[in-house]
Amino acid sequence: MFDNITARLGEIFRNLRRKGKLSRSDIEKGLKDIRLALLEADVNYKVVKAFIERLKENATGERVLRSFTPAETLLKVVYEQLSDFLSSGSNAELKVDGRPGVVMLIGLQGSGKTTTAVKIAHLLKKKGKKPLLVPCDLKRPAAVEQLRILSEKAKLSFYNIKKGELSHICLGAVNYAKKEGLTPVILDTAGRLHIDKEMLEELVELKKLLHPREILLVLDAMTGQDAVNIGLEFQKKVDFNGVVLTKMDGDARGGAAFSLKYVTERPIKLMGTGEKIGDIEFFDAQRMASRILGMGDLSTLVEKAQEVIKKEEAEEVARKFREARFTFEDFRKQLEMVKKLGPVEKIAEMIPGMKSIARADIDDKALKRIEAIIGSMTIEERNNPRIIDGSRRKRIARGSGTTVTEVNKLLKDFEMMKKMMKQLSRGKKGFIPGMFPQ
Repeated sequence: MFDNITARLGEIFRNLRRKGKLSRSDIEKGLKDIRLALLEADVNYKVVKAFIERLKENATGERVLRSFTPAETLLKVVYEQLSDFLSSGSNAELKVDGRPGVVMLIGLQGSGKTTTAVKIAHLLKKKGKKPLLVPCDLKRPAAVEQLRILSEKAKLSFYNIKKGELSHICLGAVNYAKKEGLTPVILDTAGRLHIDKEMLEELVELKKLLHPREILLVLDAMTGQDAVNIGLEFQKKVDFNGVVLTKMDGDARGGAAFSLKYVTERPIKLMGTGEKIGDIEFFDAQRMASRILGMGDLSTLVEKAQEVIKKEEAEEVARKFREARFTFEDFRKQLEMVKKLGPVEKIAEMIPGMKSIARADIDDKALKRIEAIIGSMTIEERNNPRIIDGSRRKRIARGSGTTVTEVNKLLKDFEMMKKMMKQLSRGKKGFIPGMFPQ
């Protein structure tokens, strides 16, 4: 996510750090570089201009110039302004209350509306809601069947429609939800390859009929400036409460995310981050600013970990670290936990300073090689790696389809990790590589 803009901003701040003390001209050049980086990221020109004006007001004063660490202070200023720029306050909350509440998804065909409807329903179900998914696209072949299959797979309530007018179907769904105690009702409306009069009239009619608590515009983040233009068109004809950005995991530039809130004056409420049903997140301006600037997002990582890792397992691992009893068998179990969190590249995005390292050194294939090496060890070797001599290393390399060099590296890294965790558990201070962007 945002690989290009994060890399460019990282390079700008590395150059500023090398200078030590900054002059006013250094800061002005840094701001020009940031402006260029945003334009290259396909951010709307008016948005870039407004953002840079804000930065100038806050970055060229005494706060940065007189700081002992001016580059870090400037980074903090950029983070604060970026967070504020992306933030919508309480407006970003998803309003689904009502008896039942109605959530209407609108957007073009191919934006990911149907998948997003299921993801939102799954997300709300985890929060104790009882959503009902309603297919409203009666013209696209297999649209109703697609939503039904995805709903059944995710064990979500689906409204089986009969032939008739769309307005009657939607009213029937709302009455059914009220009777069964289901809320919210999530409407997956029809999309087109382009905005046309018939589609807009249909959406306006549904809006008047059902008075939805939320009208969410679903947009493909990878379309950049087009997403902004589409947003403005829908706003003019139908209007909406908020935006859901899909395919954020494939958006290397970030132009749509940066521009939409400012141009439409509507909050980004949710973002799709992958193909799996759980790959959707509530949009958080501070966390997003942190990711864009390469500072990670530990809050989201902790939340994900709490969802998939049992508390008892985590406490057992921590105890073994403290008592210096952590073995390769424990490490293998840890890798299984990590895999539950998602692809390594996504996890690395959330750890400060790890994104660039992960791109170069760590991927899911590397994890599989590590698992293969551990799998080729005997139980005795996993529990006591000190006995792994030269001949054993050759045997492990052959059995795992790797090289002796890779086996040696894993053994060395494992010992370093144990020492580091032992120091941390005793409260010793020290530098941890990769904790902050360099």
